[in-house]
Amino acid sequence: MDATPYLLVQLSDTHILRPGRLISGCVDTAAALRHAVERVLQIQPRPVAVLISGDLVDSGHPEEYAHLRELLAPLLDAKLPLALLPGNHDAREPLLAKFAGLPDVHCGEPGTEAIQYALDLPGPLRLVALDSLVTGRPEGGFDDDRLAQADALLSERPDVPTLVALHHPPHASGLAVMDTMSLQRGLAGFEALIARHSQVQRVVCGHLHRLTLGQVAHAAAVTAPSTAHQLALDLRTDAPLAITQEPAGWLIHAWGPGLPLVSHLAQAGHHPSLR
Repeated sequence: MDATPYLLVQLSDTHILRPGRLISGCVDTAAALRHAVERVLQIQPRPVAVLISGDLVDSGHPEEYAHLRELLAPLLDAKLPLALLPGNHDAREPLLAKFAGLPDVHCGEPGTEAIQYALDLPGPLRLVALDSLVTGRPEGGFDDDRLAQADALLSERPDVPTLVALHHPPHASGLAVMDTMSLQRGLAGFEALIARHSQVQRVVCGHLHRLTLGQVAHAAAVTAPSTAHQLALDLRTDAPLAITQEPAGWLIHAWGPGLPLVSHLAQAGHHPSLR
């Protein structure tokens, strides 16, 4: 039996701006994403898909999505399926205008009120993408309609191991400012949703610009670092929000014959093996 694992790469919080602009005058998010894309294309075995879990751009401007599409072109040229989710810095309409309908891109349909969908991966594993964006607000949330749609998506394949993706983490992290901007509205409904669907093995998120491990119902909940800038690890209750120059990174979720779903941290940069 072929024991080669299947890989899903999770990039997050790419925060792409219009060309030539920098975050806080010093963080080149475009250069960081170019490097991440280059590294993804080098991964062996070849990933079955790439998920970007929100805050794709920094202000939701159409020019930012045009820039993002240019930066992601090497993945599209390589015919790697791409699954996109909105975060609180995103805007659904310009996101869909630039990406909906492209071959191998999953992001919902133009005119939809929420970007929610399911993607069947080999192995098998099912990716269910949920939209936690609350327009105009930094915190995330689900209304009754979105929770009902999520329940319907999860009910379609109850026998298939499933990974649920959303931008806002559904658990506290100890990062005081970010915890006020986590999944707030509909949190109890989301927890009940996961509890009802035992096939959900992992909940994966972005937003925190750090790797964290929590839990929602029976499932482990993991947040991915940013491909560009991280947030300082300061667990004081009065800690301000601060950017740190810690290494960027992304997650690689692996599964397959004899391998339960496991999540790995990959860091930016080139790190040769020592033999």
